[in-house]
Amino acid sequence: MAALQEKKSCSQRMEEFQHYCWNPDTGQMLGRTLSRWVWISLYYVAFYVVMTGLFALCIYSLMCTLDPYTPDYQDQLKSPGVTLRPDVYGEKGLDISYNVSDNRTWTDLVHTLHDFLAGYSPAAQEDNINCTSETVFTQESFGAPNHTKFSCKFTTDMLQNCSGLVDPNFGFEEGKPCFIIKMNRIVRFLPSNKTAPRVDCAFLDQHKDVQPLQVEYYPPNGTFSLHYFPYYGKKAQPHYSNPLVAVKLLNVPRNTEVDIVCKILAEHVTYDNTHDPFEGKVEFKLKIQK
Repeated sequence: MAALQEKKSCSQRMEEFQHYCWNPDTGQMLGRTLSRWVWISLYYVAFYVVMTGLFALCIYSLMCTLDPYTPDYQDQLKSPGVTLRPDVYGEKGLDISYNVSDNRTWTDLVHTLHDFLAGYSPAAQEDNINCTSETVFTQESFGAPNHTKFSCKFTTDMLQNCSGLVDPNFGFEEGKPCFIIKMNRIVRFLPSNKTAPRVDCAFLDQHKDVQPLQVEYYPPNGTFSLHYFPYYGKKAQPHYSNPLVAVKLLNVPRNTEVDIVCKILAEHVTYDNTHDPFEGKVEFKLKIQK
């Protein structure tokens, strides 16, 4: 039977460790001489320099293929999404309910509209230009300052009775509320070539014994002027503001929850995608109590 190895004391173990860290007989530190440490260090420095260079070359080659003004992979949606303000979400989508005689139930809705429209004040739009043409505003070159493209102004006064200037309560107090409709941005998307897209709102389930929904649209006819299209991206148009359409609902029945749909009617906008309820339209529930 092999003899059991003699157990080393703590002082012996410490002495061996010190000898490993620095061997005065061979001049080795941690098992290697100084020259070996220098060569190993030089090898790893050269290795990581080459790897960093290859990585930087790959990133540079990739960036050379990208256009900073146009995304390579556009959204696969055929039509832009549509959003509503004020936006109050319930369990099954947009669900807005308030009591005409209790201002605590609609004050937050009014504040939401004021906050949203703050970005459309004349001061916020001073970097944009006045556009009067009703045709598509195509810009092939970067004619605006700082190598950008021009953006058309959209100010709150264009929403007239739903601007918050004429009626700070946006009609909520009288039971004829205003809602803001906005199309999401898609780079270089044209909703139509000749006719301006417009908003059309109606009851989702129109019954024979219910009067059709009466709506006032602002701007008139509920149109998005074509001079706001196409959108060229955040880098090309840093001051771009989405055009808006305000709808004032005039005859919503009291104490009854109704479903309302607002569609964008345009040549290149579809609203029948069953997989995306906000593509080309927005649906919401509304209940006005008194």
